[in-house]
Amino acid sequence: MGLSSTLQSLLFFLGLHGICRAFVQENCTNYKLQFERVFSVPGDVAMLNTTLVSPDVFNFRTVPFNITWYNSKTGQEMSNQTGRILVRMETLWILNVTLDDDGEYVSVLRTSSRCYRQATKLIVDLPVAGECGRPRKASQDLTHGVSDMLNCPLNNYISKLDSYNVTSSLKWYRVSFGKFLGCDPIVDGDDGYIYRDKTKLTFKTVQSYNNCSYTCTLTFTLGGITGSLSETITAVVRDEWSLVPQVHEPANEIIKAQKGSSFRKRCRVFVPGFNKTDVYVRWLVRDDFINPSDRVNIEKRSWDQDVPKKGVWKEQLLTFSELREEDFNMSYFCRVYSARGSPQGYFTLLPKDPNTILPIGSVFGSVMVLFLISVAIYQIFKIDIVLWFRRAFQVLYSNKELDGKLYDAYVAYPQPYAFGFSKEVEAFALHTLPQVLEKACDYKLFIAGRDCLPGQAIVDSVEENMQACRRLLLLYTASTFSSKRHTSSTSSNNNNISKSSDSNDKSESKTRDSSCDSNDEVYPDTRQQLECVAAMHRALLEGSLKVVLVELEEITPAQLALFPESVRHLRKKQGAVCWWKNQKTKQRWWMCMKRREDEEKGGKDSQLSASLSPSSRFWKEMRYHMPVRGKRMVYPEKTALLSL
Repeated sequence: MGLSSTLQSLLFFLGLHGICRAFVQENCTNYKLQFERVFSVPGDVAMLNTTLVSPDVFNFRTVPFNITWYNSKTGQEMSNQTGRILVRMETLWILNVTLDDDGEYVSVLRTSSRCYRQATKLIVDLPVAGECGRPRKASQDLTHGVSDMLNCPLNNYISKLDSYNVTSSLKWYRVSFGKFLGCDPIVDGDDGYIYRDKTKLTFKTVQSYNNCSYTCTLTFTLGGITGSLSETITAVVRDEWSLVPQVHEPANEIIKAQKGSSFRKRCRVFVPGFNKTDVYVRWLVRDDFINPSDRVNIEKRSWDQDVPKKGVWKEQLLTFSELREEDFNMSYFCRVYSARGSPQGYFTLLPKDPNTILPIGSVFGSVMVLFLISVAIYQIFKIDIVLWFRRAFQVLYSNKELDGKLYDAYVAYPQPYAFGFSKEVEAFALHTLPQVLEKACDYKLFIAGRDCLPGQAIVDSVEENMQACRRLLLLYTASTFSSKRHTSSTSSNNNNISKSSDSNDKSESKTRDSSCDSNDEVYPDTRQQLECVAAMHRALLEGSLKVVLVELEEITPAQLALFPESVRHLRKKQGAVCWWKNQKTKQRWWMCMKRREDEEKGGKDSQLSASLSPSSRFWKEMRYHMPVRGKRMVYPEKTALLSL
């Protein structure tokens, strides 16, 4: 008996020596013993994998290779044994584990030029009391009061079987200890348990009684043998819990900053949970952690929150004291590390666009100020500007004679024996006006009391002469329209302009035989009325004649109220050229000018007094409203009726 035992030991050492000598002769690269161990119990299936088939070892996708397994205790090469051993390249299956299988197994990988070896350790333990409990247990936490799950540690086995197209099934058991020793099968859907993703056992709501051990058993058929293997998990129910962290800032945004300026950006993370602190927040750029330096600083702080949701806020403030060129066009990530996941947020830092708002604003403001000043200057000096432009650019205007008109303006004023007649108005119309506009400015005027033909009917005279004129100068004073009869007559004609033709016909029938120099007392009022009605009709309704109101004396609001509505409307719309205003404001200046002109002419009176100078304000306004010399005026034949 002793001799037999000694002989077996001798053979073992000789075999082991032969294997080691062969490895040395082959000059195999030794990767020694794997860190991970394989645990099993008698009767289970054990799977041993070598890690030599890896790109870190050699290019296994292009270089042919073969693998041989050896039992280090016997020195024998492992080969397929029905119901016991199954060799599949990098995987060694022990289909029915016994206590004698405990030990190390060596895998040798050979190529045409190289050799590699690695050892894998199988530890076989005696089973614990109970049908499904395993002596080697994994520990996993469950969170009390919420939905949670356990993960079966047999993923590698399931993946390998799937690669063989081998069907497998997995069941969960609840391990009972003490008086009720045994294993209780867990049925999918019962008592709040749910099977998920084949390897996960989900608890709808974790309770205190879930604080026990659970075993997952994988069953399959391989090499003609139906086998199984199990893993036991110790579930620890804890009141400490946390959900998936929420990154509130940064919010995946683009931020622009000025080069050389300081910059700050914070990362704010909320971790829903209770007494759970294993959550870490870090700033990264190019997948590298950002470490504080002289120029870059990270400030950290955290605080608890009870409402509206219980949890912890974690904040990290990233600060650049000075931004440099290398800081731009980069994405900065705030990443959270936790057992529940690793959410992240980021921002991209870009250089700030050139500040064009200030220059544009300055230019725009300058343009606006210049525009307002120009408008103000134009409003103040509009008449002077327009008159200068007409004089400087006469070539731009066509010949005024081409419009078929004989006169530049028709002068209408109260005739002798008419209401509102005054010698001052007559003198202004017959002497002052022609002296400046005709003699000094070369305009052609038609003056009713001067240019009408003897024996011509009033209606014909007014109509024909107005058609031959480009403007109508309506001279008036406060008393011109103050006659009750005249006012009512004129207002009636202007308020109901649609009946003006009938009124003209009646006036024509009354005055058809009256001549321009008739002494009939109705003639002056009739002419004045016809001139006013015809002028307003052409100005307001037809738009064929421009009427210039010449106000010879100041009009009070009470006096203005007695004017015909059409005259008031025209006065409000375009204003009036005020002779009286010119007389008041220029009186002192006229006196100085007259004295100066008298001195220049040796004491003789000047041909034009200061008030008759074409360069005075009043006469500039008159020239502004008169037709442009050489310019052809084209008026629309009809315009929309005005409601007077």
